[in-house]
Amino acid sequence: MENSQKANEIQIELTEETAQGTYANLAVIAHSGSEFIIDFIRLVPGVPKAKVQSRIILTPDNAKRLLYALEDNIRKFDEQAKGAKIKPFDNLIPPVGGIKGEA
Repeated sequence: MENSQKANEIQIELTEETAQGTYANLAVIAHSGSEFIIDFIRLVPGVPKAKVQSRIILTPDNAKRLLYALEDNIRKFDEQAKGAKIKPFDNLIPPVGGIKGEA
């Protein structure tokens, strides 16, 4: 059993540059028949042009895994925030604009 667990382990490397992260305050999601595309964008007030900071392309299966992981983490965040000054999200925050989700 222990050997099979070690065989299934994945070592993930995080460079110092990547660990700093990239700020984005908007995500645009599109999809085709075989992939989901998520563009992370930084909007700056008063600037008419916004730059895509990062683009992630996922298979539909991995997009569903991401959705599940986000839901799980948001649920845990909301449970921790109940007694804190941070208000949990009571309602779903709607997407910005009328962006159609197809590529």
